[in-house]
Amino acid sequence: MFRAVVLIAAVVLAADQLTKYWAESALSGGQTITVLGDLLQLRLLYNPGAAFSIGSAYTWIFAVVAAAAVVAVTVVAWRVTSRAWAVALGLVLGGAATHLLDRLLREPGFARGHVVDFIDYAGFFVGNVADIALVVGVGIVMLLNVRGTPLRATATPGESRSDEQRSSSDA
Repeated sequence: MFRAVVLIAAVVLAADQLTKYWAESALSGGQTITVLGDLLQLRLLYNPGAAFSIGSAYTWIFAVVAAAAVVAVTVVAWRVTSRAWAVALGLVLGGAATHLLDRLLREPGFARGHVVDFIDYAGFFVGNVADIALVVGVGIVMLLNVRGTPLRATATPGESRSDEQRSSSDA
C-alpha cells in the first residue's frame, strides 16, 4: 500500500503545481474568473502565512511544520495495509509535500516562499488544490479514527498469516 500512498501524493502534487502554473499565467493581471457567481471565483493571491494568512511573518515555521508533516506521514504510511488509510495518507502527504515545495522554492526565497492560492470560496478564504487534498485527507483520517478502522487491514477468516504477510510485502 505504500506505493499507493506515494502515487496518490504524486498525483496531488502534480495537479496542484500544474493548476498553480495555470493560475499564475491566466490570473496574473489581477483578473477574476467567475465560476459560480459570488460563491466560487478564481483569483490569484500569494500567501506567506497559513490558512486565512495567519502568521504571515512566520513563513519559515510553516516550512518546518510542512517538512515534519511529510516525514511523519511517510513513516506512518510504511505500516499501512488498509486502502482507506492509503487514500487518506496519500492526500495528506501530497498536500503537505506541495506546500513544502512552495515554501522552499517560491519567491521571496528559500523557506520563505509564498503559497499560490487561487480558488476563492465566496470571499471567505482563497485556497488551492493542495488545500482541498489536505481537507479531504484529514476528513477521511478523522472518519477512519471515529470508525476505529486500523492502519493495517485485518486478515479475512480464510486468509492465513503468511498470506497477510505476503500481501503487505507486495505493497
